[in-house]
Amino acid sequence: MEFGISSFAELTPDQQTHQTISPQQRMKDLIEEIELADQAGLKVFALGEHHRPDFISSAPAVILGAAAARTKNIKLSSAVTVLSSDDPVRVFQNFATIDLISSGRAEIMAGRGSFIESFPLFGYDLEDYDSLFEEKLNLLLRINETEKVSWKGRHRPDIPGLGIYPRPYHEKLPIWIAVGGTPASVIRAATLGLPLSLAIIGGKPDQFIPLVDLYRRTAEKAGHGILPLAIHSHGYLADESRQAADEFYPSYAYVMNKIGKERGWSGMTKTQYEALLAPQGALLTGSPRQVIDKILFEHSLFKNSRFLLHISVGTLPHNQVMKSVELYAGKVVPEVRKAIG
Repeated sequence: MEFGISSFAELTPDQQTHQTISPQQRMKDLIEEIELADQAGLKVFALGEHHRPDFISSAPAVILGAAAARTKNIKLSSAVTVLSSDDPVRVFQNFATIDLISSGRAEIMAGRGSFIESFPLFGYDLEDYDSLFEEKLNLLLRINETEKVSWKGRHRPDIPGLGIYPRPYHEKLPIWIAVGGTPASVIRAATLGLPLSLAIIGGKPDQFIPLVDLYRRTAEKAGHGILPLAIHSHGYLADESRQAADEFYPSYAYVMNKIGKERGWSGMTKTQYEALLAPQGALLTGSPRQVIDKILFEHSLFKNSRFLLHISVGTLPHNQVMKSVELYAGKVVPEVRKAIG
C-alpha cells in the first residue's frame, strides 16, 4: 500500500494567536512540508485547488512544479483538479510539465470539487455542473491517450486535429477520480477503468462500504478487473492521544463551523468531534498507535492500495504539522506496512 499526505494549503487564523500568517510564509511552510514528506519516505503528496481567501492553492500545478524541483522521489498529485471549470488542454500541459521536471512523478486527481467559487469565476453555469465534468474528463482522457486530438464538444471550442504538448515523461499521466460519496461518480470512474480516491471525512468508514462494492462490481463488469483505490481521511498526530485531540480541535472546529454556516448545516460540536475520534470514527487524530489501528481498520473494510492522511484542517502551527508528518511517516507507516504484509 502507498502512503501519502494531502493538503488544501489553508490560510485561516491560528486559533491560539488569532493571527493569520502571510501568504508568502504559508507557501514557504507548505514547500517545507512537501520536502519533509519526501525525505521521510512517503510516496504521495496531493494538493487541493480552491478559489477562496482561506486557501492559497488556487494554482496547485504551480506549487507542485516548485515542489518537483525540491524533491526526489515523492509523487506529486492534485487533490483535486476542479476539472469542470478548467481547460483539459491546460491541465494536461501543466501536469505534463510537472512530470518532466520531476522525471515522471506527476499525477492528476480530477474531481468536481466541494466548493463552487470557480464556476462564476471562470464563467461557467452551475446548471451544467455534471455535464461539464463528464465532457472535460473525456477530453482529458483523449489527450492523455494521443498526441494529436480531434474533438468536438458543447462546453469548449473544437480541437481540429491539433497536437497537445509537451508530452509527459512517461507515455501517459496517471489520472485518478476523486469522489466524496456520489454513486454516479463511482460508476463513472469504474466504467472508465480509472483509479478512485474516496474521501472519508465524516461519520463512520463502514458507511462507505456500499460505494466501494459498487465501484468494484462495476469495474469488473466493464472488464477492468481490480483497480487502485485510495482512502483519503482527515487526521493529525501527536505523541499522546489527548494531546492530539486537544491541539487539533480548535482549527478543525473553526473550519467545520465556517463551512457549516455557509451551507446551512450545523457546525462541529465537541460531542460530535469526540464521536469522530472513537475507534470506528472517520477522524484519524490521536497517538501513532490509534492512527495505526484506524488505518488498519479502514484497510480491513476496503482493501485499499493507497492511503492519504489530510494534514491539517485549518491552520496549525508549522512545527506541529511537521511533527505530525514525522510521526505518521516514522511510526505509523512502518507498522501498518508490517501488519498488512
